[in-house]
Amino acid sequence: MQDLAEVAQDFVGKVRDRSVVIGVIGLGYVGIPLALAALRQGIRVVGFDIDRARVDQINAGRETIKHIPMDLIVAGLAAGRFEATTDFDRLSEPDALLICVPTPLSRQREPDLSYVEQTTRAIGRRLRPGQLIVLESTTYPGTTDELMRPILEEASGLTSGREFFLAYSPEREDPGNAQFGTSDIPKVVGGDGPSALAMADALYGALVVRTVPVSSTATAEAVKLTENIFRAVNIALVNELKQVYAAMGIDIWEVIDAAKTKPFGFMPFYPGPGLGGHCIPIDPFYLTWKAREFDIATRFIELAGQINTEMPYRVVDRLAELVDRQLGRSFSGARILVLGLAYKKNVEDMRESPALKLIELIEARGAQAAYHDPHIPAIRKSRKHGALAARPSTPLTADAIAGFDAVLIATDHDDVDYALVAAHAKLVVDTRNACARHGLTGATIFKA
Repeated sequence: MQDLAEVAQDFVGKVRDRSVVIGVIGLGYVGIPLALAALRQGIRVVGFDIDRARVDQINAGRETIKHIPMDLIVAGLAAGRFEATTDFDRLSEPDALLICVPTPLSRQREPDLSYVEQTTRAIGRRLRPGQLIVLESTTYPGTTDELMRPILEEASGLTSGREFFLAYSPEREDPGNAQFGTSDIPKVVGGDGPSALAMADALYGALVVRTVPVSSTATAEAVKLTENIFRAVNIALVNELKQVYAAMGIDIWEVIDAAKTKPFGFMPFYPGPGLGGHCIPIDPFYLTWKAREFDIATRFIELAGQINTEMPYRVVDRLAELVDRQLGRSFSGARILVLGLAYKKNVEDMRESPALKLIELIEARGAQAAYHDPHIPAIRKSRKHGALAARPSTPLTADAIAGFDAVLIATDHDDVDYALVAAHAKLVVDTRNACARHGLTGATIFKA
């Protein structure tokens, strides 16, 4: 058998001459951009997913995610350099397997690593000597070493660092970001031993602008959590400041715009109706859960989570107050149009979107809720908000707007006619400062 140095050198050589074959497991918001980054470098990719409909759609060259172009996928399909499959028996084919599966929270806000565990077991049954396995999914420090490694070794009879190689490299996707795509963002890499690190570093070095090697998989896992906890805590801070300043008659958005002119010591974060997306509402709780193992209370992080979780409730309180005060009617029975369903502007991504919670809270208080989103024609099924599935987007017309008692701006998509909304709505409650940014003010427009 080859020694470790020879195995690593062979792998690096394959990366260098682009003969390496990559398997991407999970063809969603992380997996597809990663596959595209490899295809741009002339590397063959096999994509794995359990969703047969998604696999068929990709293999037909049809768009699965609006902001991700399919031209490279189509070219890769035609050239035989890309294919998607549900056949996990083919996991032994690629030289490297990159795991991009969901890591949600349970209803009790505990880590749900079932997708990672199931994927790891599937790999373990087909693992062959010399393969590199990399987890990209966000998780708590220790997952790669404490959860994945024992499963892979037991299922395969092989040893990590000797016969197969294990690494962690956290995804850093920002859906809809036109400035920074997958290949433009430095990639943090941690390996289970020096050979795994060298192989993962070489692989990602071929895909992205630069790599950032760290000392262990746990360190790499901690880097990802730190990035998103930083954002969650600072968003919680401005959400709290918004409430304080509103009581004083001060506009938080004006304060932030002025504060960010300072060229050092300040970074702007903005308030909103709650957190959304696949990272910020979830990742901090992975660390708080793991910290309990060491008898450490993460009070600061948990307080930030509490503030951000409360925001949809505070927004609906403000909305109900304004309906009562400005329109002179009970909130129960009122008709509310939620403007924007995606968790951030200009994308179709509704994962963990606070707009879904807003709709549920509005209806729980006896009002009727509809939504308009130019990117989401109907609400897709989700684990947390299954009762809302298939509800269609309401066309944004003057008559439709006038038929609602209030319009609640939850997501500030650019391709929305806010002037039309302001002109015909009885009441506008804006959680994103969208109206002010478009120069729209008036007696019927309020911030929340």
